[in-house]
Amino acid sequence: MDDHRLESIIGQLLRAGVLLAAATVLAGGVLFIARHHAEAVHDRTFVLSAPQTRTLAGITQSAFEGDSAAIIEAGLLLLVLTPVARVVIAMVGFLLEHDRFYAAVSLTVLVILTYSLLHAT
Repeated sequence: MDDHRLESIIGQLLRAGVLLAAATVLAGGVLFIARHHAEAVHDRTFVLSAPQTRTLAGITQSAFEGDSAAIIEAGLLLLVLTPVARVVIAMVGFLLEHDRFYAAVSLTVLVILTYSLLHAT
């Protein structure tokens, strides 16, 4: 695999990830508005999301059950995970090119990204 091919694959991945995330958020937003358009807005108090949408498994399950807020959250997760997937693809590409230095740099970035995502408060 040459550099141009790797750049092309990464570009397509980023484009597809952002478009998929945007479409998911849009679908969830449309569904949310369709279901809640007549409800009064209470903007003086902050209401946390439902407990089942605070974990990856909960978001996934709720989104597949048609929960519009969970669909929006799934879209945002897709948006966050798109750059992570980019780092994984870059690392694999560098390994295929036998470029150990940049593969190691990509692995380091992947470890930092994973750690920060898993330990965020």
